[in-house]
Amino acid sequence: MENTIPSDAGLDRRIAGRLKALRQERGWPLDELARRAGVSRATLSRLENAEVSATASVLGKLCAAYGLTMSRLMLMVEDEFAPLVPQQAQAVWVDDSAGFRRRSVSPPAQQLAGEVLACELAAGARIAYERSPRAGLEHHLLMLEGELSITVDGQAYRLAPGDCLRYQLFGASEFSTPPHTGARYLLFIV
Repeated sequence: MENTIPSDAGLDRRIAGRLKALRQERGWPLDELARRAGVSRATLSRLENAEVSATASVLGKLCAAYGLTMSRLMLMVEDEFAPLVPQQAQAVWVDDSAGFRRRSVSPPAQQLAGEVLACELAAGARIAYERSPRAGLEHHLLMLEGELSITVDGQAYRLAPGDCLRYQLFGASEFSTPPHTGARYLLFIV
């Protein structure tokens, strides 16, 4: 696990508190969560105590263990529902170690099923998720700029600007960019 410098240290503390609460609500000791998520006990302890920031990969593993999307986890640590979300109020989460930036354009809400994320992946970056946080989770990915390779449940795709990839996620997924260019895309999750 690499230490990342997020754009909001307060958000890191709220994520740490929520992760600890999720584990405690289930009555799991750290060893049980470590087994379910495939993350070391030491790393989990440091995350829950806000000693380090989680990477996208580690958050993905934890969300899968809890059966939550990453956006749903972020909702649990962010403010209440508002119909209008001005750009300056849209939460941004950064994983510098992976070259990943995620802006919650239309965050999930109790009243609404979908959400929209604006994502940026740096040149030569790779993010892998071992499993879907919820089997059958529907995604619509619209490429805006750059090049992106995606593998979903073993099927590989190469996307260019204007392409839209629609899929239901049941297993592993991987996002990567070539060394010469990054990618900007919108991800709609239903």
